[in-house]
Amino acid sequence: MARQPEVFTRSLEPEEAQRLVKITRSAKDGVRLRRSGIVLASMQGRSAGEIAAMFAATEGYVREVIHAFNDSRFAALSPKWSGGRPRKFGPAAREQICRIAACKPTELGLPLTTWSLTKLVEYLAEHARLVVSAETVRQILRTAGVSWQATKTWKASEDPDFVAKKTRILDLYDHPPADGRVICVDEFGPLNLQPRPGRGWFPVGCPARLRATYTRTSGVRQMFAALDLATGQMFYRVP
Repeated sequence: MARQPEVFTRSLEPEEAQRLVKITRSAKDGVRLRRSGIVLASMQGRSAGEIAAMFAATEGYVREVIHAFNDSRFAALSPKWSGGRPRKFGPAAREQICRIAACKPTELGLPLTTWSLTKLVEYLAEHARLVVSAETVRQILRTAGVSWQATKTWKASEDPDFVAKKTRILDLYDHPPADGRVICVDEFGPLNLQPRPGRGWFPVGCPARLRATYTRTSGVRQMFAALDLATGQMFYRVP
């Protein structure tokens, strides 16, 4: 096999040579330091084989570094990290994991009320043929903006004309009559003053206790109030 022609670093300006020497003395990144040393050794006239023996590298790697430096100059000395291994699961698999996690287990025929990461991993492996760890599932869900949250309750009206009535009320808010007032009536209460428990250091099983309510020595009273949205003035009466 024919011997490959020697390759050397291009001619450097004095400023470039000084910069290269400075990098070999101060670089903290191992890859950058090694590449700088290879270029410097080539600048001193050493062959690719000699440089490979100096840095315990292959001759092909030395030639690659020298060619890269000749083409890209000092930018070739910085390592181009790819950010780790490529993702094992693509967008389709990630979307499927998020979609299954958002479903209720009962909708999929499972006797569960909520997903745990372990149960979700087992279901993915058995039904979706996705062998994935619990930590990977957690990271995929977090990246997609899916988090573990408590279920919140809500109420809906059973009145079939609810939407029409709501629309009429909201229209009154937005377009009140010029020669009249819009009066809204609602009931709130009774409002009780509840004690708020604090925290402290107590023996295990013997915390400080407070009554859940209080004794109303003076009875209770009612207040009727109205708020004028146009002026911000409140009218109230305590009977």
